[in-house]
Amino acid sequence: MIGKPTRLLLASLSILMSTGAWADFTASPSEARAIAKEAYLYGFPVVQMYKTLYTQAVDKGGAHFKAPFNHIAHTAQVLTPKDTALPSPNADTPYSFVWMDLRKEPLILTLPRIEDERYYSVQLIDLYAQNIAYLGTRSTGNNGGHYMIAGPDWKGQQPVDIDRVVYSESNIAYALYRTQLFDEKDLGKVKQIQSGYTVQPLSSYVKQPAPAKVPKIEWPKPTATMTEGPQLFRYLNFMLAFAAPQDSEKDLLARFAKIGIAPGAPFKVNQLTAEQRKALEEGIADGRAEFAAFKKDKLDTHQVAQGDLFGSRDRLQNNYLYRYAGAAQGIFGQSSDEAAHLTYLVDSEGKPANGARHSYAVHFAKDQLPPADAFWSLTLYDAKTKMLVPNHKKRYLINSRMLPALQRDADGGITLALQHHEPPKAEQSNWLPAPPGPFYAVLRIYLPKPEVGNGQWKLPPLTPLK
Repeated sequence: MIGKPTRLLLASLSILMSTGAWADFTASPSEARAIAKEAYLYGFPVVQMYKTLYTQAVDKGGAHFKAPFNHIAHTAQVLTPKDTALPSPNADTPYSFVWMDLRKEPLILTLPRIEDERYYSVQLIDLYAQNIAYLGTRSTGNNGGHYMIAGPDWKGQQPVDIDRVVYSESNIAYALYRTQLFDEKDLGKVKQIQSGYTVQPLSSYVKQPAPAKVPKIEWPKPTATMTEGPQLFRYLNFMLAFAAPQDSEKDLLARFAKIGIAPGAPFKVNQLTAEQRKALEEGIADGRAEFAAFKKDKLDTHQVAQGDLFGSRDRLQNNYLYRYAGAAQGIFGQSSDEAAHLTYLVDSEGKPANGARHSYAVHFAKDQLPPADAFWSLTLYDAKTKMLVPNHKKRYLINSRMLPALQRDADGGITLALQHHEPPKAEQSNWLPAPPGPFYAVLRIYLPKPEVGNGQWKLPPLTPLK
């Protein structure tokens, strides 16, 4: 049943959208530029998330459609460069997907019991691209169970056999499942596990009549440039209609309203004056420049870890630059206690990695392999496409389950070769093929041990070979 706050919000939005209210542009050019910078950093993750939502749950004729809202879909396959739905795809853990519409009632996610040695997780994400909770190996164990995901207005009765209730700030949310794949021969087992993931509306789960229908949503079609200019604010307004305003953001949203940003309001880019549009475009450019400086000074030097960019609102403390950086580099990244994502963007000399210029080495000293309670994986990506790198070996990663096949150094350590040209056959076990151009690599450590977070374990450098 829809709560009273949601009914009032929907009624208000209907009036406001029909009258064009809330869309007034009252800021001066200098003020508009400053607000646009804030709003761009704030809104980019929301709109970036909308791209995935639309392709996976709305565009039924699209190549990347997965399943309608409140239904689950799986990708039970070994990922290749042809899989382009998500940037920097994770090739270790086949995904399952549920886009959740929680306006009418909660959903019940049921997880099966799986073997203790296999990692799996369900990452629950609100429409701000914040990780609101996890289910699975670390947080709830491998014994399975029934978990209820509820929207911000739900006030009903919890069934007695529910193991945990998770509340989302937004009425649109995402459940992203990861199931560890040991190797290609293990694919059948992963499919069996995925078949045990079920999703039900609460009314179906408790065998009661369903609540009244909620209004049909008219989803705006994405455009190729939707995150690059003032048109981003149109999609931001649309998405914010599904999120309850937060007390900590009231002043921020009041500032945004001065340039026409408000939940559910129309944002008519074509009605902006030339001066207004220029102010918004300059503010957006300012936001991008701030991120570029942050990336160069903090991310590329590992002073800020990738895991710091993802998490709940409480963890991020409304740090919109961090949230933007996470979405810009690989949206839906995991929280640091679930997985560490350490990225090789530059080499040990501070230069971008490029397979046309150098071969590179990553050396793990003896007893200094990535400390993981689950497993670790190093995956290489083409920097131009942010996708896996095509190669005739069909090798896109090296992970901890491959350790017995890797060649050891004389001191007992392991050196991995990240390079474009093919090494001699005797050295190919440690080879991770790179493109003949810019690339980056991501070291993922699943269930990282404390020494990763506290800095005792250091990421070895990406060393160019002369």
